[in-house]
Parts: sequence; structure tokens; C-alpha cells
Amino acid sequence: MYINRYVQSTSSLFKLLADGTRLRLLRVLAQDRFNVSELTGILGMAQSGVSRHLGLLKEAGLVTEEREAGFVYCRLADEGRANGQGPLWALLDAHFAASADDRAVREDEARLQEVLRHRKENFEAHGDVRQLVPGRSWAAWARALGHLLPPLEVADIGCGDGYLTLEMARWARTVVGIDRSDPVLERARALADRRHVTNAEWRKGDLARLPLRDASVDVALLSHALHHAADPESVVAEAVRILRPAGRLLVLDLREHDQAWVRTRFGDQCLGFADATLERLLLGAGLRDVRVQVGTRHAGDPFVVLIASGTKAQGPESTVHSAKPKVHGAKSTVQIASHKSPIANRQSQVANHK
Repeated sequence: MYINRYVQSTSSLFKLLADGTRLRLLRVLAQDRFNVSELTGILGMAQSGVSRHLGLLKEAGLVTEEREAGFVYCRLADEGRANGQGPLWALLDAHFAASADDRAVREDEARLQEVLRHRKENFEAHGDVRQLVPGRSWAAWARALGHLLPPLEVADIGCGDGYLTLEMARWARTVVGIDRSDPVLERARALADRRHVTNAEWRKGDLARLPLRDASVDVALLSHALHHAADPESVVAEAVRILRPAGRLLVLDLREHDQAWVRTRFGDQCLGFADATLERLLLGAGLRDVRVQVGTRHAGDPFVVLIASGTKAQGPESTVHSAKPKVHGAKSTVQIASHKSPIANRQSQVANHK
């Protein structure tokens, strides 16, 4: 009778593990503990589906939950490798190792590493109270840096839902968020209304045909937008067009990687940029003082963020002479100022002080 119960239990367990999603969950949880939201992002599944599979694995004694610091985490059950299940885990470990180069596994691993990077960058303690420092925040640090800037007019090109646009609105005189999607812009407007932001505008436009006049902004931002462009050179040139003399272009984008799944999931046109390629793009658009550096990286994460910047020339070659400045799409309300960018004014003040 004991043997029959053991055989039935083992049969049920193998039937449970015949599902590919549950194997993916076990593989992920073998590396760290995660909450359901994190697992949803890693697997690219709906939360209801992830919760259902976790429930089955918990019933089988393979996964357990723990609550710490207001979070609920799932992890492999310590007793899962005991209670006669040691041979099963040896098989699972061998399977995980043998399929490490599988495309789907590598995609899960890439998203897992992104979750771990976000944890680190958000100063999250994840249950370890010894690491908790009250008030420590990247967001507060970024907003503090805004206090050092002069009031600027900014264009957020490819703004998406507008979260970064509204962060810049904290220190900018005005910021214009530009995106080609009407639903996305509606969400951005709604977010601005909820936060009572009054110095942000929203325009519909293509990356390579911006609805702004020549020389109308002090800073143009391309944050994770350039890899969505079929022609990055045209996008950079268009961003430079709307810059005033001494204006700055700021680019945040991914370093060249091999995660082809982002093409179908996010619509990426290219798989990031080599450092030298990004530098050539900015130099080719006529920018000076071009810098490219790593913004963030995490060991094992295939996604490395690059930060690139360059300055538009202040000389006659950058002056707009046309009486009817170029503008794509709807009529712009941003006026062309006859004075230099506040960035240039600040540079002049520093030079004179010296």
C-alpha cells in the first residue's frame, strides 16, 4: 500500500512538472525569491496565470511563501529537496543546466536580471531590515539635481506615458512630451492632470518629424526611444534641429545586445547601439563635446544602459535664418527666442567669473 501511494504521488508530481510554465517558475525561483508582480514581468504572463501555477506548486510542497517588510515572496521550499524528493531535484537541476542556452530560457534570464537591477537601483531592502536606510531614494537624488539647473525649455521625444516628462517638469520652465500614439498621450495628459502639472504640453508627432520649430528648446531628450527608430540618424538630426545654440541633446538607450525577443514584445527596430555607434550618431549630427558612458549595468543582465550627450554649436552655423522656421505637424506654441539658451548664458557667466 505504501508503495502504491508513493507511485501515485510520484506520478502526480511528474504530471505537474510536465507543464512548461511550472518548470520556468521553478527555474526562476531556484535563483532567488520573487513576488508575484516580479514573476509576472519575468515570465511575460498575466498575474492570474502566474498565481494559478504557483498555487499548484505550493500544494505539491515545491514552493512556499514568506512575508517580510510588507512583501510576500515565493521561493523554493527548503523541504522540497528532502522528503524523498532529492532524486527529483537532481533531475530538475540537470534539466535546467542542459537548457541554459535555450532561447526562451535566455529571455527569462534577461528579464530576471532586469528585476534584480531594479531592486538594486530602487534601494529596496527586500526584507533585510539591516539594509533599510529611511529616506534613501534615487528619485529624491534626481530631483535634487534639478535644483542646480537654470529654468529650461525641454522636449521629451518619444515620451510614452509621460512619467519622465513630468519629472522634468519639476525643474523645467516648460516641457513638451511628444509621442505618435494618441492613447499613450491621453494617459500622459491624465497623469499630468492628476498631479496638477501645468507646465507640460503634449504633442502628437513622429520621432523624425517633430511638431516643434527650429531652435525652440534648450534640451532634447531621447530616453529609450532611439532603438525604436528605423533611421536613427534622421531622428538625431531632427532632435538637433529643434535645439537652440548651445542646447544639449541627451540620449539614454541600450548598449548593443542579443535579446531578439524585444523586437516582437516591444517593437524594437534595433538591438541597442555600440558605444562608438552612438558617438558617431551625435558627432554626425554636428554636435560638439560628445560624451558616451555607461548609465547602469548589473552583473548577468544583458541590458546595459548608455548615456550620451552633445552640445549644439553656438556660432553662426547654428543660427536659424529662415523667416518661416520649419515645423512638422500642428502649429507649435513654442516661440523661437532671440537670446541664447540658458545653458549658454550660464556657460558665459562661469567663463566671465573665471
